[in-house]
This record gives sequence, structure tokens and C-alpha cells, in this order.
Amino acid sequence: MNIRIAIGRREFAPSWLMTAATVLLLGLFVSLGRWQWTRGDFKQGLQDQFERGGESALPLGSQSSSALQRFSRVSVSGRWEGARQFLLDNRTRDGRAGYEVLTPLQLEDGRWLIVNRGWVPFSGYRERLPDIALPPPESSSLAVALRGRLDDLPSAGLASGRAAPEMAGRWPRVTTYPTIAELAGSLAIDSLEPRVLLLDADQPDGYLRDWQPPGMSPQTHWSYAIQWWSFGVLLIVLYVVLNLRKVR
Repeated sequence: MNIRIAIGRREFAPSWLMTAATVLLLGLFVSLGRWQWTRGDFKQGLQDQFERGGESALPLGSQSSSALQRFSRVSVSGRWEGARQFLLDNRTRDGRAGYEVLTPLQLEDGRWLIVNRGWVPFSGYRERLPDIALPPPESSSLAVALRGRLDDLPSAGLASGRAAPEMAGRWPRVTTYPTIAELAGSLAIDSLEPRVLLLDADQPDGYLRDWQPPGMSPQTHWSYAIQWWSFGVLLIVLYVVLNLRKVR
């Protein structure tokens, strides 16, 4: 039997099938809206953390990069390993495909740190990699002082989107969403610092650098949440209008 509720000279009589479908869709819209709102709050936290990290750079010293907050600005000193570099694939800027250049830096105490030197455009041919050479060996063998922000390597949503760097072959090596352990294995070193250094825009030997927290902005997530909840309100209105009839 259908639901029947008398409302003055009208009758609200939806079918059980339509009621069940409405409840299920309404629950879905509310859940999606809550998820987007939660993601917006998370991204706002990242944005706040990023802005706090823009203060004066502190020396990394002997402490691990994981001991500091994400996006902290630090200063380091070491020697480039320009002969062995990585190109982080599938990195877009303003709708253009390209790579981010990952260059190892051996710190003065012997530890290794990956420095993200910025974005370079895709040449249009996979076999034609961009020229990311550092200065000649007589210059690159000297110690350099760098500043930047500590960040995690970008991660893929699906394992199928990952491609570890080759363990042998020519350099630079192209990789997609690698782990720190995979980069260390390709470099044939024991370990790398768990975070990478995003080279500051005013530092030399870099490419396009306009670092921001990854992903969509908090405002975008919140607007998506409001859209999903608006769909829920519209669904309720349609449910009532379509099932309210005059009594004859």
C-alpha cells in the first residue's frame, strides 16, 4: 500500500519505491556534502600551515626533516649530485604538461636530501627529455647554500598511477609518484631524508616555482559541499511536489 496523508483538500501519496529512492539519494547527497566540507577544513589547515611556514628559514642542522612541521622553511648546505637527477612526471601548470626536477643534494654531514628545483614544460616527445643540467663539474662540486620549504613527495590516489624510477640506465630518470625508498634505491644509496626541499623562488639553479599546498582550495571544496546539499533540498522539494495531488 502507498503512503497517504491528507493535507487540507490535497493528498500526499508517494509510492514506497519513490520514497525509498528519495531517502537513499538524500543520504548520498548529505554524505557527499559532509565529505567535501571535511576536505575543505583539512585543506584550510594545510593552507594555514603553509602560511606559518613562510617565516624566516631555520638551519636544518643535524635534525631529521621529519622532525619539523610540513612546509617549514629551512636552510641547508651541501653539494649537488647533478649527474643523477629525476624528472617527476605528470605535473601540470596552467593546463600545460611537464615535469618537476628532483635533484639529490649531499648535506655536509653526509646525509642525502632531494631538492625539487621546480617545473619544466614537456617537449612533446617522450624520448626528448628537457635539459636540466647543473653548472659544470668544477662549479657544482663546490658547496651551495639553499633555502626552501620541507614537503612530502606527491602521492597518487591509485597505485596504478605510480611508476617507480628505473634501477639502471641513463639519467635523468622519469618517475611518477615515487616513494623516498624508491628514489634511494635508484640512486643506490642507503637512505634519503623523508621529506624533499621545495627550492625557494629566489634561489639559483631552479625553474618555475610558485609553491602552494597541493590539491583544490578550501573554498572549492566548500562550494562543492553546498552544491551537494542544494541537490538534497531540491530532491525533497521535487518529492513533495510530485506526490501532492488534489482530492477528487
